[in-house]
Amino acid sequence: MTILDVTPLDNPVWGALSGAQAGFAEVHGRAARFAAGISPFHGLADAADPAVWDDLAALKPAGPVLVPAGPDDPPAGWAVTSINRGVQLVGFAVRPVEDPEATLLTGDDVPEMLDLVERTRPGPFGPRTVELGRYLGLRRDGKLVAMAGERMHLTGFTEVSAVCTDPAYRGHGFAGRLVGAVTAGIVARGETPFLHAAIGNATAIRLYEKLGFSVRRPVNFHQYERVQA
Repeated sequence: MTILDVTPLDNPVWGALSGAQAGFAEVHGRAARFAAGISPFHGLADAADPAVWDDLAALKPAGPVLVPAGPDDPPAGWAVTSINRGVQLVGFAVRPVEDPEATLLTGDDVPEMLDLVERTRPGPFGPRTVELGRYLGLRRDGKLVAMAGERMHLTGFTEVSAVCTDPAYRGHGFAGRLVGAVTAGIVARGETPFLHAAIGNATAIRLYEKLGFSVRRPVNFHQYERVQA
């Protein structure tokens, strides 16, 4: 299998919500989204089919709809309000290493996790995101200063997400250590890790490549809103 053959990763949100993470999904026809407080991501079975967008509208989005790998030109009744350009990386050659200092984060740690996310902006993270998988953190003087964890789960693949470090503690290798520890759990289950990074975040991409990830494809995160057709 080559990195381009991993077609389930072409549409990871729909794959997760129609499969392993269906218990976290709100679904109408061939459109789905994570339940409130988990993630703003929406998945479409086939974004090229206008009927799927009717299914998405039936979910009655109260605000912006975030669709990874969505189209630049959506059907009538929808408008693109922002595009965050990124890349998808797959860890066929990762070197997983458990970290004895990393602690398992739970619902009790959510206030600290949300505070760290607010200061570091690693991407969408809500009060229930921790329910999606194994999140690990590093502390200094009792304070959570770095974390990483598992977000989307597909058959055979798990996404590494929320990789972030307090600005005051950057340069100590915490991100690499935590990604290694998170991927250790993924690989131990016989799965392959993957992740996403902003295309302009060259530092993060270099780190992930050093850890054994390879860029698979560009992935743009489109935000849409309903408009009058």
